[in-house]
Amino acid sequence: MIRAHATSGKTMSTTHRFGTMPFAKVYPLYVRKAERKGRTKDEVDQIIGWLTGYDRAGVERQLARAADFATFFAEAPALNPNARLITGVVCGVRVEAIEDPLTQKVRWLDKLIDELGKGRPMARILRG
Repeated sequence: MIRAHATSGKTMSTTHRFGTMPFAKVYPLYVRKAERKGRTKDEVDQIIGWLTGYDRAGVERQLARAADFATFFAEAPALNPNARLITGVVCGVRVEAIEDPLTQKVRWLDKLIDELGKGRPMARILRG
């Protein structure tokens, strides 16, 4: 899938855009969104751990390295097999219909954080 980059007018693949985006740049936005909605950083970390298998120290290492999303997901200890149960729409696109694996993983994480912000119980967010 090719999309026009909004600021430059150039085209770039969604995979390239997400692959090179630093996880460390997006992580604080996830935390800020959660906290604005009365949720916690620990809950964000729990979601990340459920999806990727990272523990707190692993997330901190990725943040310190300024790892991009491609590296973050490639080095994930264990992608949760129940991640396929994540469905719904993020940015107007159904996450279960995304064909590119990296883009889908990023959007899964976005969807889980959205659900946290909407006040859903953790058991439901974690597909328990």
